[in-house]
Amino acid sequence: MASKVLDLLYWRDVGTTGLVFTGLVVGLACLFQLSAITILSNLGLGIMAFTFSIRLLYKAMTLVRLSDGSHPFQSYLDEDCTLTDEDTVRMAEQIVLLIATAVTELKRLFFIDSIMDSVKLVVFLYLLTYVGVQANGLTLIMTGVICAFSLPLLYRLQQARIDKIVKAIKTLVEKVTEIVDLVISLAKPAPAPAPSPAPTPKHKQKTK
Repeated sequence: MASKVLDLLYWRDVGTTGLVFTGLVVGLACLFQLSAITILSNLGLGIMAFTFSIRLLYKAMTLVRLSDGSHPFQSYLDEDCTLTDEDTVRMAEQIVLLIATAVTELKRLFFIDSIMDSVKLVVFLYLLTYVGVQANGLTLIMTGVICAFSLPLLYRLQQARIDKIVKAIKTLVEKVTEIVDLVISLAKPAPAPAPSPAPTPKHKQKTK
């Protein structure tokens, strides 16, 4: 499954990727004007009109003995799309693990386990408030789809230049992080000195 997604994103099969990309963009663009229910129902009607037409055509060809009576979509019907018990358990475990990991990470960020990570979350959420004013969720989804299909292709074409820019940005971020960590460590109060142990009393020597 992951290899098929990568094939789509890297345009290894131009025809399939172009069809999927165009369908996603057109579908999302339609959502700006129509509701999702309307789009899904019309899409289903269009598919049914096509399959019914082909099926009736093959049926008519069989009646006039121009076809052997084979089903035009038999290859799709023969595909096994069922999940075994092991596949179901594996998918359920992966979903539960993903949810548990996300909850643990959010708890760590919101309850300030690491100051730097929580500061990054605050900046990210603050930027999202401006993004939410300028664009809605549907616009963000369409932008994400366009970026998902265009950025991998751009990286493959300009890999050396992009790696150089990313390395420079990473170095800058590491330096800024070191400076912030140093400022935080200097701002922390110095630890209280440990109390010195009480002197042990000396025994007086008995005088004769």
